[in-house]
Amino acid sequence: MTEQVWNTRPRKRWGLTAIGVVLALVFLIPFIVMVLGSLKTQAEILRIPPTYLPKSWHPENYVDMWSTPETPLPFNMVSTVVISMSATVLVLLVAVPAAYYTARKRFPGRMAFLLLVLITQMLQPTVLATGLIREFLSLGINDTWLAMILVNAAFNLSFATWILHSFFASVPVEIEEAAQLDGLGRWQTLRKISLPLVWPGVITATIFTIVACWNEFAASLVILTTDKNQPLSVALTKFVGQYDTAWQFVFGISTVSIVPVVILFAIIERRLVRGLTAGSVK
Repeated sequence: MTEQVWNTRPRKRWGLTAIGVVLALVFLIPFIVMVLGSLKTQAEILRIPPTYLPKSWHPENYVDMWSTPETPLPFNMVSTVVISMSATVLVLLVAVPAAYYTARKRFPGRMAFLLLVLITQMLQPTVLATGLIREFLSLGINDTWLAMILVNAAFNLSFATWILHSFFASVPVEIEEAAQLDGLGRWQTLRKISLPLVWPGVITATIFTIVACWNEFAASLVILTTDKNQPLSVALTKFVGQYDTAWQFVFGISTVSIVPVVILFAIIERRLVRGLTAGSVK
């Protein structure tokens, strides 16, 4: 009986591995096709029947796309990075103390406040585009990075607050009370005790916010009208015309735009696992 159990375990392990490989290929094949397409000519991409591997490799596409007349891609890349990072920092600066306060204080209207925060997640920038443009015009910040930083921060703040609220609420109050008995103030307790314990939540909120800001399209298309201020998500559409589309550049820009996000996940994933395995008692 024992031998049969030991013999079935390798089979199950190989079966799960095979299923994992198949699922990985299903998700990776579109990205592989995109990368290979960025190394082809436009004629080869449109060829029927299509070829998966390029007959002649054209890595110069990644150089040529930065100097095309359709849009100033170097400025678009800078715009994407500045808007995404600044909005993420602003979200964390507001969400961390807000989530900590709502998790620790029982004030009147607390649940109504949390539900109101959640309701804002249901609204999309596209729905409020007209009102946002009028407001930014009155403030004199329309078609600026600041406008998009505020928009991205506002529409990602609710999720970050809710996810961090759940993490702060899971931390025992006794740990903070013990720290305060040792002489730590409220802000010191938050920074030195609570934040290290909710680090996985902070990482989750950071990843969600950066990815959402990096991929934001609708509001950027309406609010940012200057080519140099637009992010990559909007600049990508400049290569799609009514009668002609530079698919090699579309694939190339798409590949370049996902590289920073992949690198970010690779860097943060280690810290996320480390935070999940860390405990409050050594």
